[in-house]
Amino acid sequence: MVKVLPAKIRRERVLKLLPYAPILLGAILMVLPYYWMVIGAFKSLPELQAVPPEFWVRQPTLDNWHNPLWSPDEQQNAIRGLFQRYLETNVGFMRFYFNSVVVAVINTVVGLIVASLSAFVLAKHRFPGRNIIFMIILASMMVPWQVSLIPNFITVHRLGWLDSYWGLIVPAIPRAFALFFLRQFMLSLPDDLIDAARVDGASEFRIWWRIVIPLTIPAMVAMGIFVLVGEWNNLLWPLVIIQSSDLRTLPIVMSQMLGPYSPPLELGVVMVASLIVSLPTLVLFLLFQKQFVRGIALTGLKG
Repeated sequence: MVKVLPAKIRRERVLKLLPYAPILLGAILMVLPYYWMVIGAFKSLPELQAVPPEFWVRQPTLDNWHNPLWSPDEQQNAIRGLFQRYLETNVGFMRFYFNSVVVAVINTVVGLIVASLSAFVLAKHRFPGRNIIFMIILASMMVPWQVSLIPNFITVHRLGWLDSYWGLIVPAIPRAFALFFLRQFMLSLPDDLIDAARVDGASEFRIWWRIVIPLTIPAMVAMGIFVLVGEWNNLLWPLVIIQSSDLRTLPIVMSQMLGPYSPPLELGVVMVASLIVSLPTLVLFLLFQKQFVRGIALTGLKG
């Protein structure tokens, strides 16, 4: 026998859940495109073009990944799987994956190290002009980075770094926002702890490595996720300086995969590529979500 709750209790429960409705709606709107991308990677072309769209897979297929019916020697109306493309790089699509991983990881790690060292100096050292230097760094954040695109291109060209990993990595290492973020976090660290290490004879580099870095791991992880995602999705700068196909990164390849005159057969392949490209950042956030949230919550705004 089903127990029927009184109308007053049902109304109270509904009112308690009502404030969560916008959160639930926002979560659905954010997850729905990703869900469509995942199922689209395993859909055939007729299912992808079905009207109205179907939010499930009737007949899963791997042709968008690798189609055994496709042959480079024959002109046929068959899907060319993602891992059957870009054979001119000798590695295929994974060559671009390798380029993006190398550039994003090196830029993130080296950029955070440089920002952390600079933040430590600005937060825990007293010297003339410290505040002026910090204000200049803050002022640089107000200038859109697109303004410096042409000067950076000229500089990279004169250094001979066009169409190279150097041109992709070195200009991206200085990060004003990362320095600002880490400095604000380091201001909350007790000065007595650092002074005690100095009294014990520890060098400044040892203090930074042994004391400051372990205490700023939450902030480093939070900023690292922002930097890594930004580098992973960076399109304009690699598009400007990269000419050879071997050095293209994933955003460049993705921007060229589907155009206004692309055949419908490309839809499923684009879904596969989008799924593969999105996985690293998604996995990274799931692994470090606690540190990410803690870093955002604990970062002070003093100074």
